Formats: sequence, C-alpha cells, structure tokens
Amino acid sequence: MAQPVPEHISFPAEEEKILALWKEIDAFQTCLRQSKGRPRFSFYDGPPFATGLPHYGHILAGTIKDIVTRHAHQSGFHVERRFGWDCHGLPVEYEIDKTLGIRGPDDVAKMGIDRYNAECRKIVMRYSHEWETGVGRMGRWIDFRNDYKTLYPWFMESIWWVFKELYSKGLVYRGFKVMPFSTGCNTPLSNFESGQNYKDVVDPAVIVSFPLDDEPDVSMVAWTTTPWTLPSNLALCVNPNMTYVQVQEKESGKKYIMMEARLMSLFKSEEEYTVLKKMKGAELKGRAYKPLFPYFAKMKSSGAFRVLTDGYVTEESGTGVVHQAPFFGEDDYRVCLAAGVITKGMDMVCPVDASGKFTDQVSHFKGQYVKDADKPIMKHLKEAGRLVNASTCKHSYPFCWRSDTPLIYKAVPSWFVRVEHMTSQLLANNSQTYWVPDFVKEKRFGNWLRDARDWAVSRNRYWGTPIPLWVSDDLEEVVCVGSIAELQQLTGATVDDLHRETVDGLTIPSRRPGQPPLRRVSEVFDCWFESGSMPYAQAHYPFENRRQFEDSFPADFVAEGIDQTRGWFYTLLVLSTALFGKPPFKNLIANGMVLAADGQKMSKRKKNYPDPMLIADRYGADALRLYLINSPVVRGESLRFKEEGVRDVLKDVFLPWYNAYRFLVQNVHGFEKEVGEKFVYDEANVSPSTNLMDRWIVSFTQSLLLFVKKEMAAYRLYTVVPRLVKFVDNLTNWYVRMNRKRLKGEGGADDCRDALNTLFSVLFSMCRVMAPFTPFLTETMYQNLRHLSSSAEVASVHYLSLPEPRQELIDAVIERSVSRMQATIELGRIIRDRKTMPVKYPLPEVVVIHTDSSVLDELEPLTGYVLDELNVRTVTRTSDKVKYGVQLRAEPNHRTLGARCKGDFKAVMADVKALDDAALQQFLAGGSLTLRGHQLTPDDVHVRYSVGNDGPALSQYEAHSDNDILVLVDTTPDQSMLDEGVAREIINRVQKLRKKASLVPTDEITVYQAVAPAGSALARVAASHQEYIEAALKAPFRPLASRAGRTIIEETADVKGAKLTVALAAGFCADWTAQSAAEATANGDKVQPFCRYVNLELMDAEPANGARSARAALLLENPAGQNQLSVAQLHTEAQLVFGQQRRKVFIYDGPDATQEVAAPAELAGRTLYVYTRPDLRQGAASSPARAAVHTRFVNLQNGVWRATLLLENPHGSFMLDWTALRRRAAQLMALDSPDDVVLSQSEGGAPLAAGGDVAALAGSTLHVRRR
Repeated sequence: MAQPVPEHISFPAEEEKILALWKEIDAFQTCLRQSKGRPRFSFYDGPPFATGLPHYGHILAGTIKDIVTRHAHQSGFHVERRFGWDCHGLPVEYEIDKTLGIRGPDDVAKMGIDRYNAECRKIVMRYSHEWETGVGRMGRWIDFRNDYKTLYPWFMESIWWVFKELYSKGLVYRGFKVMPFSTGCNTPLSNFESGQNYKDVVDPAVIVSFPLDDEPDVSMVAWTTTPWTLPSNLALCVNPNMTYVQVQEKESGKKYIMMEARLMSLFKSEEEYTVLKKMKGAELKGRAYKPLFPYFAKMKSSGAFRVLTDGYVTEESGTGVVHQAPFFGEDDYRVCLAAGVITKGMDMVCPVDASGKFTDQVSHFKGQYVKDADKPIMKHLKEAGRLVNASTCKHSYPFCWRSDTPLIYKAVPSWFVRVEHMTSQLLANNSQTYWVPDFVKEKRFGNWLRDARDWAVSRNRYWGTPIPLWVSDDLEEVVCVGSIAELQQLTGATVDDLHRETVDGLTIPSRRPGQPPLRRVSEVFDCWFESGSMPYAQAHYPFENRRQFEDSFPADFVAEGIDQTRGWFYTLLVLSTALFGKPPFKNLIANGMVLAADGQKMSKRKKNYPDPMLIADRYGADALRLYLINSPVVRGESLRFKEEGVRDVLKDVFLPWYNAYRFLVQNVHGFEKEVGEKFVYDEANVSPSTNLMDRWIVSFTQSLLLFVKKEMAAYRLYTVVPRLVKFVDNLTNWYVRMNRKRLKGEGGADDCRDALNTLFSVLFSMCRVMAPFTPFLTETMYQNLRHLSSSAEVASVHYLSLPEPRQELIDAVIERSVSRMQATIELGRIIRDRKTMPVKYPLPEVVVIHTDSSVLDELEPLTGYVLDELNVRTVTRTSDKVKYGVQLRAEPNHRTLGARCKGDFKAVMADVKALDDAALQQFLAGGSLTLRGHQLTPDDVHVRYSVGNDGPALSQYEAHSDNDILVLVDTTPDQSMLDEGVAREIINRVQKLRKKASLVPTDEITVYQAVAPAGSALARVAASHQEYIEAALKAPFRPLASRAGRTIIEETADVKGAKLTVALAAGFCADWTAQSAAEATANGDKVQPFCRYVNLELMDAEPANGARSARAALLLENPAGQNQLSVAQLHTEAQLVFGQQRRKVFIYDGPDATQEVAAPAELAGRTLYVYTRPDLRQGAASSPARAAVHTRFVNLQNGVWRATLLLENPHGSFMLDWTALRRRAAQLMALDSPDDVVLSQSEGGAPLAAGGDVAALAGSTLHVRRR
C-alpha cells in the first residue's frame, strides 16, 4: 500500500535515497538490457578533460544530453551512452610543465620523453572520481564502466586510420604557414583555438621611418603595434589605389610619405605640415629603402627592402604604410611570397624560438622574450633616429586558452589537412543538420565554414597520438601507417602502445637501396583531431564494430556549448565530410554560456559563483536541472546564474507538485478508511469521469503530453518547463483546490473515486512524462504511487515508456471554457483585493459581461466554481454592459506623457481624460490613438472601467476586465454575510492550528473554543454558526469549558476585536455521537519562532553602537531548514548584535561550561553566555532546557515555506519599521523589491495596511506572498 506522505520534504535527502535505490537495482544497466533489440538512437558525448573539476557548463550540457537520451529511451529506442575522456594535449602537458618547472623543449629532452609522458599519464584521470560522483549526483545516466579514453591504443589506432584515409585521398600536406603560436606551450594553435580567449590589452604603437634609397631625405613611415617584429622587416606595403602624400614636418623639416587619409595618425592639425606632392600608391611600387636592422640586409640583393602593393592595406588605421615581416603575419607572408621577396623553399626569416625568445640572429636582443623586447627595440630605434612617434593602443588581442599567455603569429612547419577546397561540401552537409537554436547553424557556424582554412593538425609536443608518418631525411620518401598491424609488419617490432616513447624509436627500411631507414616525424596530433575522430575511434572502427557503426552513423544527437562551433562541432564535420561525404550528426543543441550573477565569466580565483555540488546538496539536483533548462542558455544565449532562481523552482514548481501528490495519498487513505474499500487505479477498466473539471484536467494533461512530444521532437527543451509551471498551477491552484470536497468524499464514494482516479492518472502521467527532466522527484513519487496502480509493477519509473497522448480525451471547448472561468475568478479576486475584502467574507453577486453569448453559455456549467472561489451568493451572466452603467474611462500616464508631450502635456492630459466610451473602445481595438499630433499607446493611457450611478442601485458594483471578459462584483454584504465571514475566520484559525500541530484531516480531534468578552460579536457568531463551523472542520466545535482528553495544542488570538482561544484535543468528544462533557486545564504554550534560535546574554561588557540591552537572540536558520548558522557565523553575529566588532567574543553554554560552544544547532532554544574576557567569567544562572525568545519577532509563512523575522535585536533596540519589515521579507523570499511583497494575517487574506504598528504584530504569523 502507499505510504503516508510527510508534510515537509527535503528534496536533496530524497534524492540521496533515490541514488541508493538506483544503485541497488542497477537501474541504468537494467534499462540498457531492457532496450536491447530496439531501434538505435545514437548519441556522441564530447570528451572532457579530467584534469579539472566539472563546472556549470559541463552540468548544463550533461543535463541536456541526459534529458534527450532519457526521452529517447522512454520513446522506444536503445540508447548507448558512453562517457569519454580527453586525455592528451595541452591541458595535461601544461599542468606537468607548471609542476616540474619545464620551460621549453630542451628541458623535456633532458628529462626524456618516456619520463615526461609517464608524468602526464599519472594525472590524466586526476579528478575522474569527482567527475563520476558529480555526474551521478546530477542524475545523469551514462556508462563509466564502458568508457573510452583517447589514450587507449585501440582509440589511437582508429585515429591513425582516419589520418591514413585523408592521406590516401591527397588531403594531407606539409608546409610552412603563419599560425597562432603559444609561446607558453611551445606549439602552434589552430584558428579556432586562437579565437577562444581574447582580452583587451594596451600595446605600444610606434611609427618608424624608412629612408628611400633614391631620396635619402624622404622616408616612408609605417605604423605597428608589434615592435618586436621590426628586426624581421623585409618589405613595406601600400594600397595601389589610395592617394599618398609627401609632406614636410614644419618643426623638424623632415619629409615623410604616408596615406593622405591617415595624416591625422601623425599630425594633430594641418598647421604642422606642408603637402609637397601627391601620388597613387601604385607609383611607390618597387622603391627601395634602407633596412632598419643589419640582420638580414644581405637579402636586399634578392628583392627585399622595397615597397610592395596590395589591397589589404586600408585607410582605417596606421599610416597607410604597413611593414612586412613575412614569417610573422599571414598577409605579410602572402604579399611577400607573391612579390618574390621570399620563396617557399628558402630558410625562414624567423629569429624567434618556440619559447618566444629572440635567437642569436638578432644579436642586440638575443635571449629576450619578444614582448619584453618591445621597449629595448623602441629605444634602439630612437637612438638610431628612426623612431618618429611612440604611443599606446588599446585593442583586443588573442591569448592562449591554456597557458593564458599572449599569442604571437609565427611561421612554423606543420602538417595540414586540406579544408578550403571542400567549403561548399561542408556547407551542404551542414544544411542537412538540424540545430537548436537555428541561428547558430546559419550565422555563427555557417560563417565559420565559409571562411574555413586548411587545418594544421600537428603539434610540436609529446603527450598525444603520434602522427603516423615515417619519412626519409630528404622527405622524398613518406610512409603513412594506418594500423598497429601495419606498423608491426613494416618495422618487424611488436607494438602494444602507440605513444611517442614506444613508436619514435621504430624505423621502416627505405625502399631506396643504400638509404637510411625512415624515421617518424616528431609531431603529435592536435587533440581536436582526436576528439573530431571520436565517432570512429570510440567504436574502434573499422577494426571492430563495423556494422554497428555504419548502421548508426550519422549520430541522431550531439550537444555542447556554443563555443564548440569553432571546436568540436567543426572538427566532427570536417572529418566526416572528408571521410564519408556526409554530416556526422542529424540533430544538435548548442547551449549558451553560464556566467556569474554579475555577468562576469565564472572564475575560481574570484569565487564569484556557488559550488555546483553545494547547490545540489542545498536544493537538489532536479531543481538545478530545471533551472538551467528553463533559461535563455538553452536558446544559445548567456545565463547569469542566480542561486535564488534554483530556489524558486522548489517554491513555484516542486512544492505545489509535491503537495498535490501528498493530497492524493492523504485522501486515498481517507477514502479507504471511510468506504472500507482498497483504492486501486486500473487504467484498462477505469470509466471516464463525467465531471466537467475531471474532464478538463484530463484534457489539459493530454494536451501537455502532446505538447511535450512535439517540442521534444524539435529538441526545444526550453519550452517544456514554462508549460509545466502552468500545468502545476492549473493542477494545484485550480483542479485540486476546486475539488477538495470531492477528493475528501463529500460527494459520495463514487464521486470521490472518480476524483481520485482522475488525480492519480494525472500525477502518474506527469511522473512518466517529466521523468527525463526531473528523474529524482518523479522516481520518489512513482515508488509510492505504483502501489496504487494495478499495472505499475516495474521497479523504476525510468523503465516505463512515455505515455502516448490520447487525442480523444482532448476537449478544446472545455479547456477554453475553464480558461475563461479562471479569468472570471482572477478578475473577481482583483476586485476583492482592491476593496480589501478577503474571500472568506461572502458577497451578494458577481456579474459576468461578454458581448458573445456563446462565451457566457460555456461558463454556465462552471458557475458553481465561480460561486465557491469568489464566495458570492449569485452569478449573473449577461451581454448588456449598458444595463449596469459600465463605462470606460482613461487615466493618463504622467511619467511617459510628460517626457513625450513637453509643452502639450496639460492639454493632452485633459484630452485623455475627456475620451468617451466609444473612443476608448476604438483605442483598445486598434492599440493606439493620436492626440494633438502625439501618438499614444497603452503604455501612455490606462483604461479603467467605472460603474455609473444612472441605474438602480448600481453604485455598489466594482468593475474589472482583461479586455475580453468584464466582471462586476457587488461589494455590499449584508449582516448574515458578514457573520459567515467571521465564522470562516474562526475556521481558518482552527485549520492553521491543525497544520501547526502537524495533524492530518483523518486525525480525530475535538476543537474547543472560548471568546472574551462573552458578549462580543465574535462570541455570538461562534455560537450561532456552530453547525456551519463543524461541517467545515469535520470535527466537533465545543465551548472550552467542556474540554476533555489530551490537549494537543492551544492558542489565543485577536479576532475582530475579541480574544479567541482555540484548543485541539485528541479524539472526538463523547457528545459527537452522544452528549457528554469533561473538564480539562489549559495548556498555555506560547507561540515560538518557526526557525530554531538561541538567546544570547552579554556578561562582562556594555552593549555598544546603539545596542541598549545585553539580552539578544540569534536565528540558527532562516528560512526554516535553510542557511544554518555555523560556529564562526555565531561569533560574528554576536559581535555585531552587541556592538563588539573590535573585540573577540567567547560563547558558553552555561556558567560552568569549560569549553566554548561548538555545535550551536544542538542548543536550539537555550540561552548562551557571551564574554569578551573569559578569564573573568562568573555568575550566570543555569541555562534552561528551553527559554522564551529574548526579542520580539514575527513568523512568516507561504505554504510550507516558513521563516522568522526578529523585530528588534537586542531587546528594545533597532525596532523594525514597516518599510524595513517588508524589505526583510522580500530578501528572505528572494524578491527584487519590497513592492513585490504582500503581507496578510491570514492565507489569501487582505494585505496589511502600510505604515501600521509593527510592534503590535509581535508573536503573530504573517502570510507572505508575491504581489
């Protein structure tokens, strides 16, 4: 049988229980075994590095993957989910270099590659346990046992196969290319790696002179932000079509040639120079100049040190003359190569080593790091008279994504994969894929593909998959090896590993007689080549699993962050296109970036974000999952992570959902007890309910199932959660609320059974459809609900298939009718709130006005719910607005109109107020109107409804509308209605007391009451409405003087100017069936804070900084069960509350205690003693087991959420005013503004009047809700 559901729940604790259950039943592997033989849904998991801990980006992507793959499994597919590890590359090597102090290739050579790689191997799985634990804690199901690692020999072998296929197709070549180069990691980076870490930096900006050989007194002047490249200058470049000028600087008399449009880069005004002549850039072509440095002056004879022309020179920056260092710039290389200044076969003019230091060729600056050499170079140029101007320039500059050092552009020999020739094919294959969001595919990724460059796949590193090329010394003979077997055959060696320490020593005999054997090239693969090969390598294709791979390629689904458009997504597409001519995946979700709450990048150093595991431990993984999925980040946008957002998921979704589930189980037990029949839901034989609200919630549920199926098919995860929130609201605040009496059996056993069947079917369907999104909560509910079903025999909700939407149960008319009923009730509630008339007080009439009589007809069967929810005597439906004297009136928005209308403001204001009903109807229909030349929108004019006095007794109505339905409420109750409202006040007090005592509806109690003074109106109503109150309570309501039995709880409260004492006693009194009475004594328990607390007494110092008392209190938690106070925080708070910030305080549990307080949570309710001089401790009374709180307080409540506010602290000090009270309440509820808070003294009651006496609220419970 289903177990009773507790009122309070710790979602994280329940999740831990579910994790234990899954482990016990081996749930994930069981799912995989169950789905064997089904159609395959293939999924690729991009491999992370295990050298760092998982962060929110990993959790987000993992959650997306988990939801989609769980949904696919429950939709009838077999989904293999293997975890992968990226084990090679810079992230690992950089850690080793830092640890061992390795600064370059020479240090590795001294150490030996075998020892270096052994160190790398030790750390590749450093955090694998934390990864497995963290991924599991987030509820993600993925196979860690059958994982893949890029260091496995079989994985590396498939990478060799991929490369050999490319080599065989002529797509591999060796060349020199100017590439982004990391001096911190001593290796070139690919273009997409270089774009991952841009920073704004300030660099030197210099203008340098280049005297012409044929006119030594005239100099070309060039501008650069990289002075360190000037020693390698070989040419200058100008735009052939732009106008250049020869000018003479008036102050110095020097003559310069520069672009006319860039004169302002050197001169501040035209007064500083004289233009001597103008020319096109083409006229400067071929003119020779004097080199800046002597290092490569010999190249002048082969065409260096002259002016070249090219269209890439623009008028947007610099002087219009660009200095050319061809081995340090892509355009420089291209231009100089085309002009014959350099050739492909020549020795590179690249006097910078792998660590970014000048070589011996640059004698003046040898050994200096290039960025550090900028200033010495500028000094040298100044002394040589060649520095014309020096300043600084702030610009965006690329940094190494791993070492965080500035990148340089440097020509390096590298192995390339040809990509540029297949741009059109890449775009065609991309067009066959489906992306969410689509704009990433078309814009960001599409643009990247259109500009695709040949891919440098080699790295001058050690810990990676070696490039399988064996070459002769003259590179005339090249052998590409594609497998371990082939390597063994060619070398005659037995090979069981493919890392450098194993294969570098192996040689292949040359086919040319007398030639030395071929040796392997020294480079390893870029780790992006490895991850791009993952689809094939994880299956050890083509050496194993050939049929399995080919049947499931392309993958059905992949997902990673939007940054992978230039990373993994790109390499996957390039390799699959080159190998198979097809895309690697069919569907892709690219999520945005998760930022800190302030919009900054999350940083461990800045500690600007909460630890993900702490969030999961505090709120539960389900809440974190749903928060992330219901955010802009799943639409490719950025998310500012806020902890309160996770908390809101609990408050707005999980707690209402849980309460509906709890209410079902509670009433199932009540049904079984009252009817004597075991409740079992039998889906196959259950008869459809004829109750309209049952049909509505069933229809709404089927619509939800249909919506989720449609949205998940389109991979739009972000649309599901808002629909779920709306569904939970409809379920709890409408269906359950409106059918409480039916669910409790007040309509008879058959009606109760129908309602329970309906609620069970809805909750059970929710568990199944939401299982991929919230795997823990749905499992928690399922484990109990399955005992109420005749068919739910499987051990986990995740073994069940998703429920198929039943179109025949969807009734659009009913859904529309209920939606209008909800609108009617909401409008009525607004009117009540506006008139400060709580719903518990009955009113005579509500009038519903709509121009379409069919709408009114649809409302007819639902009028009973309107009567109950608005607590009115009658509902009138009519199309006659005129009959009730309802007119539209306009209220101008002073703020917007004042800013817009300026001098016409007063006249426009008068015109707005003068608008008649017809004009306003037209305004509402059209959305705008024009007055005195100003176009006004609904933001400028607020339309209100008013009831005129020209009809009989029409002034008693208040009106409100949503521009579809107009609702009038008669707000003039008679005395009988007022009396019933008072009776409801009494009922409300009793029900709250029941809840406070943790009683459930089936608990048998007797309610005893006493009212003082006895002659008050409250006493009269308590007596006259006894039967009404008993019917509502389902318990006897008796005078306190007749109390008998054990008192459970007692409370006295001010109600309507009188004192109402209510006591709950165990069991029904004798006269509930036969008249009798018994006397008992009062309990007298005092109201306690909802949150645990301790009292503090300052023993040996005077309170300071405005504190007036040595008696105070501290809350050990707030809200209840959250934000527990640590020992350190206890001491800090004690210092603050007594004004002792400059002193250390010592806190003891009693005068004789020898040790300071170590566990404050264990001392809740006690008095603790605070000293500033513990050596002078003396004389304090023994601490009672529980002491009354020292300060005045109020409790706050919103459903099961409970908190406490201290109104003063210390006693008699710093009393809160009304504004501070609301501000503190807003902070506790994580609301942005105190204006968002509504405080009332009863659930759903009228808001408390602003500015009231806060002290008078002491000891009370205030109900707090969002406005």
